[in-house]
Amino acid sequence: MIVRKSPREIEIMKAAGKIVANSLRLAKEIASKDVTTDYINTEVEKFIVRQGGIPIFKGYRGFPKSICTSINEEVVHGIPGQRKLRNGDILSIDVGVGYRKYVADAALTIPIGEITAEAQRLIDVCEKSLGLAIKAIKSNEMLSIISRTIQEYVEDNGYSVIRNYTGHGIGRCMHEDPQVPNFVSKALLDADEILMPGVTIAIEPMICVGKYDTEVLNNKWTVVTKDRKLSAHFEHTIVVTEDGADVLTI
Repeated sequence: MIVRKSPREIEIMKAAGKIVANSLRLAKEIASKDVTTDYINTEVEKFIVRQGGIPIFKGYRGFPKSICTSINEEVVHGIPGQRKLRNGDILSIDVGVGYRKYVADAALTIPIGEITAEAQRLIDVCEKSLGLAIKAIKSNEMLSIISRTIQEYVEDNGYSVIRNYTGHGIGRCMHEDPQVPNFVSKALLDADEILMPGVTIAIEPMICVGKYDTEVLNNKWTVVTKDRKLSAHFEHTIVVTEDGADVLTI
């Protein structure tokens, strides 16, 4: 069941979103050649706690760290560790924060040093697809407009949309109804939902250079492209309004 949020609840989610946004800014500043992903995790965790937030990923279904750091062919759910970043890597960082019993969630992909033109184009297309999807939202529009907008833009630019992982409703819990796929399917259209004011969702295109097939590594968390080609990930938490959508994670 989709739960619409009150103005008070949205204000709390916006405060959580501000911590998320500033956490991502910090992570982006820290991430550079020879820095370990565990160091980024530690610094972001300390920042979240200082702001009065809770790093909501830590312990979620057993996840061992406070943020997700996914490098190159890693799509999502990369576990921070002792791996050092290298020039030419692309790094996806996903942060979720709990604040006063509500949650906000966002992600971005950044270059480490100089990257290839292909890698930069992948990042740009992924980020643009998220922006277009947010702009497409209107009160009483169907949920599938988000999925269609992302899929069409990404595929028109020659990339694939990851199928097995989706955006989601968000609020008191990190994952609420509805699921927000990044592609259109019969199942989505059969269960399509009307986007009403007060609905809060996390929209998160995950795209890749090659085929969209994925697999999970032996750590049981890190999702990678089967063909090991590059992947990018962007995400914002938004609220549907009478006029469109407001981004809560800025």
